[in-house]
Amino acid sequence: MDNVSTLSAKISIEHLTYRYPFAKNRSLEDITLSIDAGQSIGIIGRNGAGKSTLCYTLSGLIPRFFHGKIEGSIKIDGEDVPTMSVEKLIRKVGLVLQNPFSQISGAKMTVYEEVAFGLENLGIEKDEMHERIDTVLKQFDLYKKKDENPFELSGGQLQRLAIASVLALQPEILILDEPTSQLDPRGTTEVFEAISQLKTLGITVIIVEHKFEKLVEYVDKIALLNDGKLVEYDTAEKIFSMPQIEDYGVGQPIYTALCKRMGLKKPNGYYPVSFNETVTLLNGLKMYE
Repeated sequence: MDNVSTLSAKISIEHLTYRYPFAKNRSLEDITLSIDAGQSIGIIGRNGAGKSTLCYTLSGLIPRFFHGKIEGSIKIDGEDVPTMSVEKLIRKVGLVLQNPFSQISGAKMTVYEEVAFGLENLGIEKDEMHERIDTVLKQFDLYKKKDENPFELSGGQLQRLAIASVLALQPEILILDEPTSQLDPRGTTEVFEAISQLKTLGITVIIVEHKFEKLVEYVDKIALLNDGKLVEYDTAEKIFSMPQIEDYGVGQPIYTALCKRMGLKKPNGYYPVSFNETVTLLNGLKMYE
């Protein structure tokens, strides 16, 4: 398993264990992995596997908001997350929740003012604030909506607004906890198109997601969790080609399932995980018919 942390890693987690207050079982147990700057990482696992808990730990909500017993270490740029100042942590890590209604303040009447809300709290200078707001609204195709009420937006637009509001703070790491779970296919596509831009900005992205057909197109690696433990941390094709993958109740991309039924593997011995890979494989077979 390629999960050994390194001194050069952006995020370094070593033997991380956590138990919520009054809980009988640990939600995370002895997790070790590293994430390099600019990488996009997917986190998958059945309900209760520890995905959201890991996100809360990375963002500093554990142990600041959620108490309990935490062991091991979790570091960003070599600095302990649990002891990092709140102001520094906000500038390092942004968290986007699965329900945008939980993210939007509800205190602002326009999209523009909503993005400004977090910047005002950080005391950002007015000129820089306007520049940041204009930039993120254009990046996420929301500039034409800047004078509209946030709650008049579609689900996909509202989730893009939540992402834009966090990115305006210019975090180095963005964590998205099931950002498309309540969206239709169009809204899901809108959010993933927004996520695709993050890599070009050099932002380290960690995303919890069940829509694997989309997820595999955007991540460098996937961490598979089960009962709070890290089962595997590797590329999508290696994760979904595991013989025992179905034992962990996570499902798989439809293209992978199709190729498994047909007994079709790529030359490297792994099953395809995306539409394009599957088409390429099938076209290659036709050449020899």
